[in-house]
Amino acid sequence: METKSNAKLKALFIIPSITGIILFMIPVKNADGDWTVVVKILADIISGYIGGFLPLLCVLILTVSAVMSLIALAKPKFIMNSDIMKECFACKPIWVVLRVLAVIFVWLTYLGVGEEDVGLIGMITGGGQGGFVLYDLLTTLVIIFVIAALLLPLLLDFGLLEFVGALLTKVMRPLFKVPGRAAVDCITSWIGDGTLGVMLTCNQYEGGYYSTKEASIISTCFSAVSITFSMVVLAQVDLTQYFGIYYLIICLIGIVCAVICPRIYPLRKKPNDYLIPGKAMPETLPEGFTSSKEYGLHLAMKRTAAHKGVGEFFRNGAKNCLNMWFGVLPTVMCIGTAALVVANYTPVFDWLGMPFRPLLSALQVPDVAAAASTMVVGFTDMFTPSVIIAGTNAVPMTRFIVAVVSVTQVLFLDEVGGLILSSKLPINLFELFLIFLERTIISLAIVCPIAHLLF
Repeated sequence: METKSNAKLKALFIIPSITGIILFMIPVKNADGDWTVVVKILADIISGYIGGFLPLLCVLILTVSAVMSLIALAKPKFIMNSDIMKECFACKPIWVVLRVLAVIFVWLTYLGVGEEDVGLIGMITGGGQGGFVLYDLLTTLVIIFVIAALLLPLLLDFGLLEFVGALLTKVMRPLFKVPGRAAVDCITSWIGDGTLGVMLTCNQYEGGYYSTKEASIISTCFSAVSITFSMVVLAQVDLTQYFGIYYLIICLIGIVCAVICPRIYPLRKKPNDYLIPGKAMPETLPEGFTSSKEYGLHLAMKRTAAHKGVGEFFRNGAKNCLNMWFGVLPTVMCIGTAALVVANYTPVFDWLGMPFRPLLSALQVPDVAAAASTMVVGFTDMFTPSVIIAGTNAVPMTRFIVAVVSVTQVLFLDEVGGLILSSKLPINLFELFLIFLERTIISLAIVCPIAHLLF
């Protein structure tokens, strides 16, 4: 018979884990009839009530981040002796510079300085650059970070990852070079939002559960664009009638990228070391266990038994939220705005897209020049390529190809890419761009032959 303590541990494993699955991983329809997850619906409800205050809240967060990071350069005791403040504000000088630039950009944008000008300030504060990042991205992320940070421990702290990891290691390891627990990150990203998956991955990496290599693979190969936003992209190019095959192709490309990219540079060269040694699960079934399910349940209950209660739950959530607010939001504002200025006001991305012309010609893509100009601009923002191609006279096949590639590239700087760069994940800007190019080439190699059959 099961002892009372074992029954209690099972309940503590099952109830929070199922609640986390419902909140983060089960697709539901929102009030508009679009598929999403409960966490996103909660964020939208809160945004609806306090939406008018959110831009100012973002401005204040970025201001505190910049001021405190500048003060932290002097290493005062009140910051260095506080684990939370040290983690939030004590950073390398390059990140301090980014945070200072971010607060300059956000105040100029919020105050509407030079919006109608054609000079540099107007480029920064315009609705398509700073205005877009502040009012469309930051106001969404600031709420998602709170909700996700407070509720992610339901997935992390009560044994779900240990249980899933034991069950799926035999699948995830040979296919994707990652442990079975990464399946939870994958599903969370795919159904919910790429930022949620990256947050989960960061947490696991910093806790010592993922190696450097594993965390790099998961964050760059398992992030995905939500179903709803994929439909928005397809609607932008006026091809919503193809949504079924469109999303199947996106799923296929996502899987193929997750198989290929870990086996080539730069992900292949990442070391298999850990921030905290000894926390990762063993890959083989230890003696005394007859099945992966039995072993997974043992690990889950062991993790649950180590949990220190409601206080730890909320402390971890608050710590995650503050790290995201003061670390990620400034990066998204600075890098996202700068990237959009470059994309919208310079020919840099047109030049960078020129090497794709021979490849697109070889794949017999119509309107090569128009398609090539969108290939690299997706590194700044996922939606921009579809806007650019929709403004041309490109044929439906080309518009379809661009719509697919812009979604499967996924590492755009104004959201997922910025989140990765501002985290402790060991990926720099050059490596991120290289993985972006690899995903682009793989996407083209798959979608173009299919597009020729469709159109």
